[in-house]
Amino acid sequence: MAHSQAGATGPRVFLTGASSGIGMALARAYAQQGAVLGLVARRVAELESLRAALPNPGAHRIYALDVTDHAALQAVAGAFMEEFGGADVVIANAGISQGTLTEYQEDLAAFERIMAVNVTAAFATFSPFVARMKALPEPQRRRCRLVGIGSVAGIRGLPGAEAYSASKAAIISYCESLRVELRTSGIKVVTIAPGYIDTPMTRINHYRMPFLMPVERFAERALQSIAAGVSYRVIPWQMGVVAKLLRMAPNWLYDMVFARAPHKKRNL
Repeated sequence: MAHSQAGATGPRVFLTGASSGIGMALARAYAQQGAVLGLVARRVAELESLRAALPNPGAHRIYALDVTDHAALQAVAGAFMEEFGGADVVIANAGISQGTLTEYQEDLAAFERIMAVNVTAAFATFSPFVARMKALPEPQRRRCRLVGIGSVAGIRGLPGAEAYSASKAAIISYCESLRVELRTSGIKVVTIAPGYIDTPMTRINHYRMPFLMPVERFAERALQSIAAGVSYRVIPWQMGVVAKLLRMAPNWLYDMVFARAPHKKRNL
């Protein structure tokens, strides 16, 4: 697909949480494909640094905002669509992680913040684009993707990660609802559930992380899954096998095995 920006021949991609980790790796991978990018994150300096390092930096736009500012998010989504004529791929990637324990009243604020960033902001990210995508001719609609970044932590609740597990379970369920809702439109809703990926978020973990995957390899697999329009994909595949086993495990067995699992740190 050709665009007005010189040298941009790939999809038009709008991406939140772009300044580090998985978001940064996805941005780099899409830029290598000739995409035009709308990059959203809170930190303007990191966004500017990322854009400068991408192929064809002049083709991309950066938007420094907090995804919980829904009016600002809607405004930049509109600006991106106005400039580039729409969007082909929208990725709700912004996410935060922190240990939370219900017994501590002071953890309520962290719980609410995690749900706001990881769940409510996904709705706010997708919402401005859906009507515009549905109005496209059918062949173009079938190229459209709405992508939610879940986690294997959303498959079964992990001790000490009550907010994070709840938020990722919510994203998986939300994207499933949206996928069914949009099925007849031809717009594909893709849920990517990362296992342990080598990013700043996981580097603070003080416990063993099985099947830890380099973030660049994760991004490559994620782009393949998004392009194919798969409904749900766990990356790496080994964690997909683990996820299926966890789903099938009876509660008594799951509880016994995970009761002593290591906890995320409560305060970051």
